[in-house]
Amino acid sequence: MELLITGRNMDVTPRLDDHVRRKLSRLDRYLPSIASGRMELAVETAKSASDRQVAQLTVRSENGVILRAEERTADMFASIDAVTDKMYRQIVRYKGKRQRARKGGAVPEVIVPLDMDEMVDLEETPGEIVRVKRFSLVPMMQEEAIEQMELLGHSFFVFYNVDEDGVNVLYRRHDGNYGLIVPALD
Repeated sequence: MELLITGRNMDVTPRLDDHVRRKLSRLDRYLPSIASGRMELAVETAKSASDRQVAQLTVRSENGVILRAEERTADMFASIDAVTDKMYRQIVRYKGKRQRARKGGAVPEVIVPLDMDEMVDLEETPGEIVRVKRFSLVPMMQEEAIEQMELLGHSFFVFYNVDEDGVNVLYRRHDGNYGLIVPALD
């Protein structure tokens, strides 16, 4: 597994580096298909001293699945331990969902299309672009995109839909169902 450890507002000491590498070396036992991992350690200003030491772990598997976890504590070593434990639980949950899906378990099959009355009028929302995020698209089916979105804990997910042969946006609706945005050129 390729591992990148970065520090923000702090230096990553050899002791911290060794601790992170030792903890993350065990991830391969749980999910052997891990291609890369990124641990970001940061010291942030917060009202509470117990939330200043932040460890964020992002793991990417060979088939494009991304798992992410973040923990905040008063001690950086405790944050690393907590985020690693959280990642173990996410891997177990991910593997369980895949096994249930293979055995014919409950995987959502119906994607609710976006209603035009739910669209936000962009002319009424003032503002400017303050951040641009670039990412690689992995071809996947709608069910895989739902699973990936849930694993990341996001309310929307952009993916290349192999069924539609194009880029789609999956989002969680307020009623708990999902919506799918399928762009079309006129």
